[in-house]
Amino acid sequence: MHEDPDERPLQPVAAALGWVLPGLGHMRNGEIRRGGLVMLGVLGMFLAGVLVGGVDCVDRKEDFLWFLAQCGAGPVAFATDALNAFLVKSGRVGELLNTMQPDGSTAPISTFKGVGGVGDVGTLFTAMAGLMNVTAVLDALRGQRRDG
Repeated sequence: MHEDPDERPLQPVAAALGWVLPGLGHMRNGEIRRGGLVMLGVLGMFLAGVLVGGVDCVDRKEDFLWFLAQCGAGPVAFATDALNAFLVKSGRVGELLNTMQPDGSTAPISTFKGVGGVGDVGTLFTAMAGLMNVTAVLDALRGQRRDG
């Protein structure tokens, strides 16, 4: 006999924990294996995106809409954005060159910044990881399943 999902109490603490560290909400709900798989999937996809596209594939200033999706992965997105600002945008890695913008102004850009399709793939992977975790957080919010 299946339990009515509307009968289960919501688990806001589990949802919050699932955002802080993907999978942790399911683990709090007693679904250890499910939480581990969520953690592996979300963090693995996020890490794959950063490895493919570099840390500059997470950039809240230049790619804000993508960053909104990436935020779903939790603090790891904010940490990666901070790392991008600290290493790439500051010129600590690579040289900063002034480039002409469409509005006629100039803006510095790092020679270490990824270009082309590789950076786009990294951005897509990290955004998909964030959206996957939003789904997992909503699932953790519903509480543990009792029907197997």
